Amino acid sequence: MLAKINSATVDGIVALPVTIEVNTVSLQTEGPSRMIIVGLPDSSVKESHSRIEAAIANIGLKMPRQNVTVNLAPGDIRKEGTGFDLPIALGILAANNLIATNRLDRFMVLGELSLDGSLQPIRGALPIAIKAREDGYEGLIVPQQNVHEAAVVNRLKVYGAQTIQQVIDFFNGQEALQPTVIDTRAEFFAHRGEFDLDFADVKGQDNVKRAFEIAAAGGHNLIMVGPPGAGKSMMARRLPSILPPLTLSESLETTQIHSVAGKLKGGTGLITERPFQSPHHTVSQVGLSGGTSRAMPGEVSLAHNGVLFLDELTEFNRATLEILRQPLEDRKITITRANYSVEYPCSFMLVASMNPCPCGYYGDPHHKCTCTPGQISRYLSKISGPLLDRIDIHCEIQAVPFSELSKMKPGEPSASIRERVIKARLIQEERFSSLPTGEGGGRGRVHCNAQMTERMLHQYAEPDEASLNMLRMAMEKLNLSARAYSRILKVARTIADLEGSEKVQSHHIAEAIGYRNLDRGDWAERGI
Repeated sequence: MLAKINSATVDGIVALPVTIEVNTVSLQTEGPSRMIIVGLPDSSVKESHSRIEAAIANIGLKMPRQNVTVNLAPGDIRKEGTGFDLPIALGILAANNLIATNRLDRFMVLGELSLDGSLQPIRGALPIAIKAREDGYEGLIVPQQNVHEAAVVNRLKVYGAQTIQQVIDFFNGQEALQPTVIDTRAEFFAHRGEFDLDFADVKGQDNVKRAFEIAAAGGHNLIMVGPPGAGKSMMARRLPSILPPLTLSESLETTQIHSVAGKLKGGTGLITERPFQSPHHTVSQVGLSGGTSRAMPGEVSLAHNGVLFLDELTEFNRATLEILRQPLEDRKITITRANYSVEYPCSFMLVASMNPCPCGYYGDPHHKCTCTPGQISRYLSKISGPLLDRIDIHCEIQAVPFSELSKMKPGEPSASIRERVIKARLIQEERFSSLPTGEGGGRGRVHCNAQMTERMLHQYAEPDEASLNMLRMAMEKLNLSARAYSRILKVARTIADLEGSEKVQSHHIAEAIGYRNLDRGDWAERGI
């Protein structure tokens, strides 16, 4: 007998519908039964036979002595993960008239089976719920651990089940699973603005705070150079507290990525704060970019709409860092392997920190540097010029002396800085909102100054004659690249927005040039 169950798989952050067709044939002679799964299943799908057989037996049902053929249609899409356990098991039971089939076609079903028949969480419940609503299904059945995540999708009945027995009884009309209802907007706005870290804890470092404010206001990448203990990591971890709040659409997209990666904790709905990813310097190329054998998103995608912080930048493998060049420009990453190609969004702010030399104290007035010029040169050469070109703001930082640290009052709180950042971002949103599709408008349009194209720079950040002369002198003296020229204009445009100025003026350009210190050929020779 033939039975069909609706399910889905994820491709990137998009769900693709999968129809599970189960055909059973009774054995005519003595011998073991067998299950064949076709339709490009990976090893975890092929292993489902053992889990399904044990789960059915442990809830008191007997696995029929049959040859079972399972087809995962369409057959040209790779199927991976353990989420097909539950629908395959239901298909086997339905093919043997152990489940009523009159409502099966109205639901999409996913879940991993434990040997005792309980359900384990799956990856990608949120994008699958979105697809179920798009395709007009009445409801979605997922493990209880995923129900809160999937229920943020409105106009879809999402049922959470703890065991396969509950799902069987639901379709047989013996138990009424209750759909989980969530007021998505109310939950989203209720949990915004909750931060454990605040810039009020940072004493002194006014020039560095100013750089962080500009970076947050324009979405610019930033690198800090300074000795150990100067507060580089401390300030970087407080950056999310001054970034503008996530919009609902940004939150949904960010949550989808973390859902696919299996990073959402049980009972979590939408991500309401911007992500902050801080991978260790031993991270591999695949760990940073994503991929592996299961097309998982990497650190750059998990930081989408948030911050990617690379502490001790020079300790990272150089080949690993070079992976960042394309995502920083395109704000998306395409992962291509022998058996798949998948694209993930990765629009993030890159924040990095590094010491000025191997010992960390080059140019520090309170410590003596023990490094030779050759060691310093080799140390700094670990960061390529093209990667530095993609970092808009270079910020030098010194440790605050204890005598001053102990006397200082608390710094300006994050809430005050955030108000100015939000005001500047609103100016940028209004500026770019009228752009037509193809000019930065429409889906994926420009939201902040860091995302401006060259054409937009000429339209919105064109310097006046005095500013142009200043910029020309800086370009010639510092031997800046064309990309660095664009970065200066973008940063200057942000400084002007923070000031409320419609035009980019010479003092905006001057401050922006001051944030290109690593481009100076003599910066390492003069100390920091």
